[in-house]
Amino acid sequence: MELTNMLTQLWMDDCGAVISAELALVLTIAVLAMVVGLSEVAVAVNTELNDVSNAIGHLNQTYGFTGFHAFKDTGSGARKSFVLGSTWIDTGDDCDCNSSCDLVCGVPQYQDKGM
Repeated sequence: MELTNMLTQLWMDDCGAVISAELALVLTIAVLAMVVGLSEVAVAVNTELNDVSNAIGHLNQTYGFTGFHAFKDTGSGARKSFVLGSTWIDTGDDCDCNSSCDLVCGVPQYQDKGM
């Protein structure tokens, strides 16, 4: 008899319904806030990576080194050893000035062209 009463009381108890509805509402608001926050984090990360790529693109990688040579001491003027010099000049390419490689769409920046 006691088991039947206890099961009837358990069946009729609805105290948890309000708490679960409130919990669902709170979790929904929390998820929406996280989506907005993570979206802003993604935009910030893309902007910073774009800045890093601009910095790497603006590095000047031009180099050069001179050659050297050595002559024999016999007085004949014969060359003993030599190394040729080399040089390479870095020219600008498309992404160095970030004119066509924008990663993040933002507010356009207009430059005054003297008009």
